[in-house]
Amino acid sequence: MSRQNLVNDLFDEAAADYDWVSGMMSLWSDRFYRRDALRRAGLQGGMQLLDVASGTGLMIKAALELGVDPALVTGVDPSRGMLAQNRKRNPVKLLEGRGEALPCADSMFDFVCMGYALRHVEDLSKLFGEFHRVLRSDGRVLILEITRPTNPAAMHLMRFYMQNVLPVVGWLRRRNRSTAKLMQYYWATIEECVPPSVIISALEDSGFRNVKRTTIGAVLSEYVAQR
Repeated sequence: MSRQNLVNDLFDEAAADYDWVSGMMSLWSDRFYRRDALRRAGLQGGMQLLDVASGTGLMIKAALELGVDPALVTGVDPSRGMLAQNRKRNPVKLLEGRGEALPCADSMFDFVCMGYALRHVEDLSKLFGEFHRVLRSDGRVLILEITRPTNPAAMHLMRFYMQNVLPVVGWLRRRNRSTAKLMQYYWATIEECVPPSVIISALEDSGFRNVKRTTIGAVLSEYVAQR
């Protein structure tokens, strides 16, 4: 079985608990942070929005709270379990698919976002090439990602929290082995995550301009670019 299929199975099995995991990982600040990040990146009502690796729809929910018309929103995700949870929350168009091969027409969107899924992607060039293809001229990209801490103490604390605290709490609260496995998988992807300089270079090589990275705290990165 391919890595992509293994990841899809893991997300399918843990989909019902994903929002709880996201809240635990962020100490319940994730909802407000997503909304503010979209606003800072320039998302406005009337824009045609594509949410890549949409998951349970947390980025879409934040966009709708900003006043974006649900009729103008599309979400794409390879996990059927995650899409099923997404449909319960958001009255938008949802498609099964991967970021590296988006099931969308050229020059269709004004804004593309991706929340905390970049480290699951194997080929950044294909992904960003697809972002560039589906965006209209001057369209914007926002990528939210967790970055590996450079401070050894912060790294140790984060490792302990995600490898020891979260899986135990997750098992006691949810009784779902896949939820604990998902949190352990998250740590593995963070520990091996792509350096910010590589992400910025890949965006620029794909034709994006005005590429900027903003950091929030020790581990949160926001990448903004324009087509």
